[in-house]
Amino acid sequence: MDKISSNRPMPKDVEIQINPNRYIVSKTDPKGVITYANAYFASICGYTPDELVGKCHNIIRHPDMPRLVFKMLWDRIAQDKDITLVIKNLAKDGSYYWVSTKFESVKDPITNKVLSFTAYRQAVPNEVKKIMSGIYQELSYAEQLGGMELSNEIFDKILARYEKSDYDELINAILINSKNFKR
Repeated sequence: MDKISSNRPMPKDVEIQINPNRYIVSKTDPKGVITYANAYFASICGYTPDELVGKCHNIIRHPDMPRLVFKMLWDRIAQDKDITLVIKNLAKDGSYYWVSTKFESVKDPITNKVLSFTAYRQAVPNEVKKIMSGIYQELSYAEQLGGMELSNEIFDKILARYEKSDYDELINAILINSKNFKR
């Protein structure tokens, strides 16, 4: 995973609303470098497709997102498993947007080697944003105090509080229980 660029926009408290009937789609190489960005992705994040292609996907990583979430993503990818995450992203102008993102691997049918990843993003309801924002604040604070180890310990306590065994169960329960979420 590449480091986040130091010339990132200053976050501001302005949320971009995502159309619940549209998908943000991007493709990356196995290292997370963007190879494709659909027009809706570009319009939401404020970068042109040319500004996105060739950049590490963390160009849109919001600083409110705990590192632990992305570690879970890359660990899952390394296990050759798909994952769905709820993510707060950072637009070029510093505003933000929340999405539910399903990551899928694309493999060579002969070698079974991962060729790329496709991410499909859609809007998430306000109640999901509120729940995940609180969880992510806890994890980010733990990372500040004790790094990834403490963040992971806190995440285990969060899972216990919600009576879930892993991130997938937690996210699925939160998304499915949301009245407005469409799968």
